[in-house]
Formats: sequence, C-alpha cells, structure tokens
Amino acid sequence: MADHGSPSGAGEFVLTDVRVVRPGTPEPFDADIHVRDGVIVDVAPGLAGGADAVVEGGGLLAMPGAVDAHMHFGIYDELSEDIAEESRAALQGGVTTGISYIRTGRYYLNRGGPYAEVFPEILSRSEGRSHCDYGYHVAPIEASHVEEISDLVDDHGVTSFKIFMFYGGHGLHGRSDDQAAFLMKPEGERYDVAHFEFIMRALERARRRFPDRADAISLSLHCETAEIMAAYTAIVEARDDVHGLEAYHLSRPPHSEGLAVTTAAYLAHETGCTNINLLHLSSAKAMDAAMRMAEAFPSVDFRREVTIGHLLADISTANGVYAKVNPPIRPREDVEALWEHVLAGNVSWVVSDHACCREETKVDADEPDDVFLAKAGFGGTEYLLAGLFSEGLRRGLRPGDVARLVSAAPAARFGLSTKGDLAPDKDADIVLLDPDATWTIAAADSLSAQEYTPFEGMEVTGRVERVFLRGRQVFADGDVVGEPTGRYLRRPT
Repeated sequence: MADHGSPSGAGEFVLTDVRVVRPGTPEPFDADIHVRDGVIVDVAPGLAGGADAVVEGGGLLAMPGAVDAHMHFGIYDELSEDIAEESRAALQGGVTTGISYIRTGRYYLNRGGPYAEVFPEILSRSEGRSHCDYGYHVAPIEASHVEEISDLVDDHGVTSFKIFMFYGGHGLHGRSDDQAAFLMKPEGERYDVAHFEFIMRALERARRRFPDRADAISLSLHCETAEIMAAYTAIVEARDDVHGLEAYHLSRPPHSEGLAVTTAAYLAHETGCTNINLLHLSSAKAMDAAMRMAEAFPSVDFRREVTIGHLLADISTANGVYAKVNPPIRPREDVEALWEHVLAGNVSWVVSDHACCREETKVDADEPDDVFLAKAGFGGTEYLLAGLFSEGLRRGLRPGDVARLVSAAPAARFGLSTKGDLAPDKDADIVLLDPDATWTIAAADSLSAQEYTPFEGMEVTGRVERVFLRGRQVFADGDVVGEPTGRYLRRPT
C-alpha cells in the first residue's frame, strides 16, 4: 500500500510527482526520486509503480538542498544555542548544509589558544544541536595556527581556511579597535600581510602532503583594505550630510575591496596557493578587480562569491542601520553590476553570510541610529534559495542555474562530494519549492532568533514548502519537523 505521507525516518521510499531541477540543466523535468537509507538510488520517470512507500510531491520543483557556504554560527550568541536556533532558519531557506566560519578572539568562543584545544570544543558545542548538516572554515589568527593547518585537515577534516584582510588595522564594526585585545593574540604578534603569506604557504604544504585532498583544500579571503577604510571613516564621520547605510558605504569604499583583491591575488601567485575564494564581493569595482586578477594570474583558481544580501538590498531599500554588514550594502548601481556578473556566469556561488545579531546586540542603546556604533552582520539564510530563485528568474536565470549557484558549486569547491545534486549516490537532501507561491518577507515569520531583517516587505515568488535531509523530512508547513539530526561533515566527504 502506498504511503502518501512524509517519511520521518531514513528508510526507503519514492518521491513522486515532482519536477526535478538539476544543476546546469536547461529546464526542470518530470521524474521520481528513489531514496534508500538517506541516499538517492535513482532519478527517473515511473519509479513509483512498484514502490512500497510513495511520497507525493504535489507537482512542486524538487531541488538539491542548498549548501550555504558562508555562515557565522555562534558569532554573537553562545555557539550551542545559536547553531540550534539558526539551523532552523537554514531549513526554512532550503539549506541542508551550512559551513560556518570560526576563529579565535572576541566573539565566537571568546578565547585564544591553539586549535588543538579550541576546535574540539567547537565540535563539542555543536554536536547534536544542528538541524542541518554542517562544517567549519577555520581562520588562522595566531602564528602558531599556521603550523596547525595540516593537523586540522588530517585530524578534523577541515579543508577550508580564511583570512580577514582588514583585521590587522581596522575594527570589526567600523572604527579601529585594539586589535591585540580583539584577536587575543600573543603579545608582539601581528595580523598582517606577512601573516597572510605564511598562511598561503602552509596551505600549499598541506595540499602537497595530502594529494588526495588537494582539490578540496582552499583559502577564502575577506577583501577590504584597513588603511583605506580607516582614512575614509575619519572623512565620513566628519561630515554631517551623510548618514546610515550611505555613510557606512562611503566609509568602506569599493576601491578598498578592489585593492585587497589585488593584494590577495599577487600573494597567491607568489606563494603558489592556487585555490582562492574571494568572499562576498559587493561592488562593481570588487568584481572588476577579481576578473582582472583571474586574467593576470591564470594559474590561480579564483572563485568569486556574492551574498543574497548584496543581490537583494541596496542602501535605499534595506532596513537602515539594521542592514550594516561587512562589506557594506551598496548603492543600486553596484547591485545591478553584481547581477550582470551573475547572469554572465562570473559569480561562482551565492551564500547568505548569515550572522544572527539580535536587536539588543545590533544597535547602540543610547544612539540606535548611529551606524558606526551598530554591530556588523545580519541573518538571511532563510531567504537564500527563495530570494535567488525569485529575483534570478525575473532576470532570466534558470532553475538549474540557481541549483548550481547555491548547491553544486559550493559543494564541489568545499569537498562535499555527497551534496549538491539530485543524482544517484548523492545524499537525499531534497527541497520541494513552489515556484508560483508569492509571499512578502516579514521578520515575524522567520525561524531565526533575529527580530528584524533588511529584506522586510520584499515580495518573493517561490517558497520552500518541504525539506528532506538525508531522506528524513525535516521541514514542512513552515516549521521544523523533529529533533536535530544534522551531522558534522569531515571533508572531503
């Protein structure tokens, strides 16, 4: 007897009456999806006929679960609580795998020290808490961390690392902070271009040491230039004619991104560090620099990341100081330039840069309208898939392109060979999306702990209806189903 309900376990069933979206395919196609023990067995028409358990898909689009490759679990709230809460929002956005950036210093665990001690604590605080599968990118902050890179690869399956290029000379939230206290580094150490060089050389040593994992080992860079931003911040703060998001944009000008991209690219060329990810490029100038560097240094495999926030919001439409983020939300002309690059195939993947920051943390209690006193970062993973689908299709992006940008491309880069596609031997991470549902974004409807969103009031066409994680239904009817079943992913999987 066929069961037209929804499996709570990861046994065997056939998902029928769906239009399957595969990365890069021109159009969705009618097919059934046979799942056994959390893995896809087959994708083809007519599989439901002889099945013992059949799950009805209602004619919806079946898309691969999104891989949100840029998140910040635990940045402003305790990690075990934050990952539990914000992974719920991830499922709401069709995200079945989240990769979070983590580092020592203020925020996150609020401690320094070797990753041999810190990373097991990160894993312990995460275990059994996440509703989606998860992994971590690690930032080597201290000099000793550089020597731990190979151990992180071998012992913990960490294959991606990060540099925050502006941390050595500019504050996280705008004004320059005491970097020694902020990064909690040993006395006398510097977080500067020389440190970045040594990280790159250590990554190349790791790639040579582990040739079977070399393709998955990569370095991601937050590209902004501290000296440019410090100078422009002083100029902007002295003005009385610009405020809010416009002021923050002007204080961190686009050419500071372009200059940092150029520096990072030459360092990669010099060190032979070939797998480079340029994170959250926010402006026409940043993308122009990234494209120029790819042409100048063809031996470096550059990937170019853009966030859903920088594609949906601009300084006039976003929610005031609540949309403060690094790099900043930009004017509309930069948003349109990013979309041109998306449609031209120059953007490698799209992420959320999700960093839940509750209102009481986000704004200054005494001067809530001062953008320079507000904290940087906001959530958005719950709008990743639907937001890109809605705005992308309106501009000519196809469903298969959306699947490539949020699923297949980040999965391939970050060593997640079992994720990113609806194909045999892949994890049965399946999102059922209604392409015709039109709805309005409201923070009150979000499963995130964040009480606001920069996208408030935006109309979206395309809604995540149901989500399966490794064959288990984990999201339906607007809410999470069951207890957390997310697993830590040692990469490459």
